[in-house]
Amino acid sequence: MCGITGFWSLGPLEKNAREVLAKMTASIRHRGPDGFGYHLDAKRGMAMGHARLSIIDMHTGDQPLYSRDKSRVLTVNGEFYDYKRIRTRLRLQGFSFTTKSDSEIALPLYEREGLDFVRHLRGEFAFALFDKRNQRLVLVRDRFGIKPLYYYIGKDTVYYGSEIKAIFANPYPERKFSPAGVMHQLMHTMVPGTTAFEGVQALLPGHMLIIEKGEHGFSVRDQQYWDMDFPKVDERDRKLTAAHHIQTVQETLQEAVAHRLEADVPVGCYLSGGIDSCSMLGLASSMQQQPVKAFTISFDHQAYDESVIAREMANAVKADQEEINLSSKELYGQNYITTMWHAERTFYNTLGVAKWCMSKRVNECGYRVVVTGEGSDELFGGYPAFKRDMLKYAQGDNAGLLTKLEDSNKIFKGAILAENAVSHPALEAVCGFTPSWIQPWIQTLALAKPLMNEDLLADLRDYDPIEAIADAFDPSQLDGRHFLDKAQYTWIKTMLECQILNWGGDRVDMANSMESRPAFLDHYVAEAAKMIPPKFRIRAGTEKWVLRKAMQQILPKVLYQREKFAFMAPPGHTSADKQTALDNLIERFLNPEALRSAGMLNPGTVGEFLQRYRQDKNPVSLVRKDAILNHLLGIQILHEQFILNRQPEVIPA
Repeated sequence: MCGITGFWSLGPLEKNAREVLAKMTASIRHRGPDGFGYHLDAKRGMAMGHARLSIIDMHTGDQPLYSRDKSRVLTVNGEFYDYKRIRTRLRLQGFSFTTKSDSEIALPLYEREGLDFVRHLRGEFAFALFDKRNQRLVLVRDRFGIKPLYYYIGKDTVYYGSEIKAIFANPYPERKFSPAGVMHQLMHTMVPGTTAFEGVQALLPGHMLIIEKGEHGFSVRDQQYWDMDFPKVDERDRKLTAAHHIQTVQETLQEAVAHRLEADVPVGCYLSGGIDSCSMLGLASSMQQQPVKAFTISFDHQAYDESVIAREMANAVKADQEEINLSSKELYGQNYITTMWHAERTFYNTLGVAKWCMSKRVNECGYRVVVTGEGSDELFGGYPAFKRDMLKYAQGDNAGLLTKLEDSNKIFKGAILAENAVSHPALEAVCGFTPSWIQPWIQTLALAKPLMNEDLLADLRDYDPIEAIADAFDPSQLDGRHFLDKAQYTWIKTMLECQILNWGGDRVDMANSMESRPAFLDHYVAEAAKMIPPKFRIRAGTEKWVLRKAMQQILPKVLYQREKFAFMAPPGHTSADKQTALDNLIERFLNPEALRSAGMLNPGTVGEFLQRYRQDKNPVSLVRKDAILNHLLGIQILHEQFILNRQPEVIPA
């Protein structure tokens, strides 16, 4: 697990190229504090940097890595699993290796397979491979976007980095907000492949960016190599029984967890009160000889705290549990600002701050790898919004189950679930309905849009952010699919990558030099999950039914029978001390002078919003306003950190 960055110019490198590259690499030293490596090819205009976090091959795995004839250069962020078997097979075919690193297998695979080499790679990764002979730079991101990778295409130079701050550490890319990006930050849901910043793009999950240098400059093409690709309704194998799917999930999950326990350092587990992380801990505990170290967050608000159930799971498998107790003191103030710096986007809830605090504690305990439960809800139909769509559009009378769902998720209405159904024609056109997961954010947009600066709104008068999101979906992946498949697919393409795996995953973990490994997002597990018929994914109102049955023997009964509970931190309105902590941030970042200076938000309408927020007593309305308030603060903090370049001190590499 590491950080990568670099740039490729049409002409020769400038004299200060090494200094610039070192600065770019230093900006992401939190991703790899164990060593820095550089490749500079002045004649070809190539500069590649690598910040290393040593996890596999502690002694010879420094990067960049080179092919045997030195014609190809590789820098990798992430892990390639099953690498020992692949490396052995390649050796038998005549390829040689200079390290014991998992990363090195990409070089002979590329030599043997060309651009088709990515299909052999299993894991979570983002990497850059430079092919000198073909004058080609290939940027690759894993299938779900677990590892981040951004790029910026300038007039005569292409820049890339694991984080946006690495690109901005180069003096040439312009630091500027995108008007559409600001709007999407405020409504929470982003267009796949976009960021808050003008010209900075995120490489899409399951894609390669192929950049080639020719006589007339760079040619750039985006090539997809994998997609979720749910089977069409009429193409499902109806002969496969529930027992078959349960067994397949058991087998693929066991293998996925076993691969993610591979490391030359100790591996722990994140543990909440959900069946996802508890399943990971249960499987890991069965495979490890020593008690597994488990890390749990507890909140100072009973309605949001799952630590009691997590404790029961830890006791059941005799894990060594570390509990991190968080209150307003930890969730706001400087921790809030620091988390924003690492996330590089706004967040609607301080869960991201909580996870930053947890990864900090993991690091302090001497761990740098954990197995996590992200991805389970996406694959097995776990979110309340998925269940709502399933119950709403499935055959039969599900009114009672829908009422039960609404009642059990009351505290999340306004963010996780919309209190009233809304629709949008662009989504209706591509999906046949408006997925429940996006409905709260459509309602959030209506409140947030008037808070933007009038000039930005004028620039965006013909822009429909919901239509832009809908247009980003591949219609061929939605045509003929079940309603549940469509809901899961559209979420995976948006919220999984830009939220769950961003400020809920890699960015806040790697902020403290800590690698998270979500075993559910192993693509072999995904291939098994997509074949499960919707009627088994959510059965008689029970979400993740197949997963529950598959993991039944390792889960406490209370957890096996428990309904999905969204993992959120208590919002700001839930206690006086949190409100006070929020007020301190509001006073600093949302005062009229700060708003006018940044120029993104309207001081008048923001002031009116804050007044309404403080007078509001409706819990649903407050959940939504809390989300908007977090986004408003986020815009202002990002402006200070990235546009004004008032960043935390970075120690030079």
